[in-house]
Amino acid sequence: MNNSITVKRTEHQVENRSWLASEHGTDYKPSVTLDVSKFTANLHYPKGFIPSGLVVGKVTATKRYGPYDPAATDGREIAAGHLFNSVNVIGETKVNNALLVHGFVTESRLPANHGLDNAAKGQLRLVGYETPYVPPAEG
Repeated sequence: MNNSITVKRTEHQVENRSWLASEHGTDYKPSVTLDVSKFTANLHYPKGFIPSGLVVGKVTATKRYGPYDPAATDGREIAAGHLFNSVNVIGETKVNNALLVHGFVTESRLPANHGLDNAAKGQLRLVGYETPYVPPAEG
């Protein structure tokens, strides 16, 4: 009989979709399979989760998704959408209801290293990008 007491630590990711400016367009979110090997641990998932809001592209050869990269030559140079759900990179690659391809995004609230640039904005024609309203200073 084993009487040892071990401490186990589990981290959880609380979904943060503050980058989503509107629920409009979120009724259809295609499921995707990620190629986790295309993501960089320290850059894309330092806490073990790829956060929602990241821009992804589809790898032509495998049909899996990785981080959008305008310098890539494997298909990821074309933005496919924003991840709608965060993904635990340990053991999970299939993401259900995961790709925002139509809707409104508050760009300034996207997660760090989100990958959005002007080329991606042009490719994601059904996504509207806005900045939050800041009232003018009085005086």
